[in-house]
Amino acid sequence: MTNEIDIQEKPRRKGIYLLPNLFTTAALFAGFYAIVAAINEHFEAAAIAIFIGMILDGLDGRVARMTNTQSAFGAEYDSLSDLVCFGLAPALLMYKWSLSSLADISNLFGKLGWLAAFIYTAATALRLARFNTQVGKVDKAHFQGLPSPAAAAVMASFVWLCTDYQIEGSTLTLPAWIITISMGFLMVSTFRYHSFKDLDFKGRVPFFTVLIVVMVFVLVSIDPPQILFFCFLIYAISGPVLTLVELRKRRAARLIADNQESTDKKHQP
Repeated sequence: MTNEIDIQEKPRRKGIYLLPNLFTTAALFAGFYAIVAAINEHFEAAAIAIFIGMILDGLDGRVARMTNTQSAFGAEYDSLSDLVCFGLAPALLMYKWSLSSLADISNLFGKLGWLAAFIYTAATALRLARFNTQVGKVDKAHFQGLPSPAAAAVMASFVWLCTDYQIEGSTLTLPAWIITISMGFLMVSTFRYHSFKDLDFKGRVPFFTVLIVVMVFVLVSIDPPQILFFCFLIYAISGPVLTLVELRKRRAARLIADNQESTDKKHQP
């Protein structure tokens, strides 16, 4: 008599990966701390916290890929963390530091101040939602629209730079308003930005590359707010510039093709 062996499937363990989500939680905490610091008018600390959140946000994805712990939960959690750290925190920081001063001019200008902050926050949410729906469908070498961390970096470094030079936000309400609206517009635009995802951090690199990395750290340490502001501002401007250059090249190539086609038709019998 044969014994019947019951083959039972092992139940799948439910849970989440700890390591990458720890980095995401730390980034979320940095964004929350930036909000609290901005409310308490500790503007420099708030700006630095946003940059710390940027570093942690860059690490969580790479750690997940290196340890093969990617998950749908992690992707959604990362987006929610980004909305707090790169959407709400920079908008509130800019509003508390400068845009709220518009209310001293008139009630209408006061509304324009908080509306600019809201537009930036809404643009961040739209940018993140569009990015999530385009995963695996677009060119990984480029982003469509300014990435939210880069937009937050422009906002935070501008406040940090002005605070470092002891410039009151109430004297720069117009530049602050323009920067806030512009960053929101660039995030939801279709301008192409280099993603730098083609950088290989695991492979071997020439010794000179390590020297360049060291020089970058030295350059940033000389005057962090000034260097960071101009670097991220140049990156934000690079999208429209590179897109216009590419459109001009395509137009020139189309004209050459049309001229060649018309020339071929003339020489036909």
